Amino acid sequence: MKRMFLILVTVALSVCLFACGKSDDKAETPAETPKEETNMNENEPTKQAELTVTETPTDTPTPTPTEAPKTDENGMYLTCPTSYLTKKEGVSYGKFERHTYYSYYCNRERAYTILLPPDYTQDKKYPVVYLLHGIFGDENSFAGDAKLPILVGNMIAEGLCEEFILVCPAMYAAGDDTAQAPAFNAEACIPYDRFPKELVENLIPHINATYSVQEGREGTNIGGFSMGGRETLYTLMLYPELFKNVCAMAPAPGMTPAKDGFMEHPGSLQEDEVRFAEGTVVPDTIIICCGTRDSVVGKFPMGYHNLFEKNGIRHIWYEVPNADHDMNTQYSGMFNFFRLIGK
Repeated sequence: MKRMFLILVTVALSVCLFACGKSDDKAETPAETPKEETNMNENEPTKQAELTVTETPTDTPTPTPTEAPKTDENGMYLTCPTSYLTKKEGVSYGKFERHTYYSYYCNRERAYTILLPPDYTQDKKYPVVYLLHGIFGDENSFAGDAKLPILVGNMIAEGLCEEFILVCPAMYAAGDDTAQAPAFNAEACIPYDRFPKELVENLIPHINATYSVQEGREGTNIGGFSMGGRETLYTLMLYPELFKNVCAMAPAPGMTPAKDGFMEHPGSLQEDEVRFAEGTVVPDTIIICCGTRDSVVGKFPMGYHNLFEKNGIRHIWYEVPNADHDMNTQYSGMFNFFRLIGK
């Protein structure tokens, strides 16, 4: 009995010692080996991912090249390069300001907006561009276009033109004896035809006296769109010696007798009067352009071109592909026009 008891005690002790030894093995294994394996599995893929992104950026999209705009035989860009209508780092852009002047021609205060160079200074003389709006427009028509200061700023920054002052007047020069509001009839359009005289006798002198400008023909340029294009051409015929460069964008009918879908135009000049006398000092460059799909003025701009050719007025004529009576025509015309400033 006593011997049996000793045997049982011996067996029990052996079992306990064996169990304790197995417990110690399990405690060591999770504490060392799995931990090292886990660290390797977590860190190695991260390093590999970083190398992949850094060395081979396969996820970065490749920009699609923009087709370069085409020029015609006269060096005119048929469309304005889109890159000039987008803000760029490191380029300064001006802001339009609104001011007034007294018009002795209209006997009242008249408004205009002006875009000065960002670094405008009285120590420098700047050429001036007068830009005329379309029918029913006013001094805010071009000033309301946020892309116009961008176009001017980018062109100046890249040396395509000199710094210049852009003046956008209210073209409807109505007085006490004329219609006070524009409309689609010949009588209501009379104030537009009054503007060339007011420009020369009132606005240009005011700008010359107020800002640091390059006075005279070398520093004076004029352009316009639609009705503004028509009055640009009329101003050209009345005062050719005053302007260095001229640009009429989609000029409206009416400088000469015409009839369109809106009204019958008596004309400010007869067709045989659209010519310069021999020896007249004329602008260096005269541009007439229009969209190929213009649904407002149609073929009237081409009619001016044909008349100028017939009467021996040297000029550049081109069409803006697929453009209507729209901003595509304006930006194309302004890009080609502004490139002439200071050249």
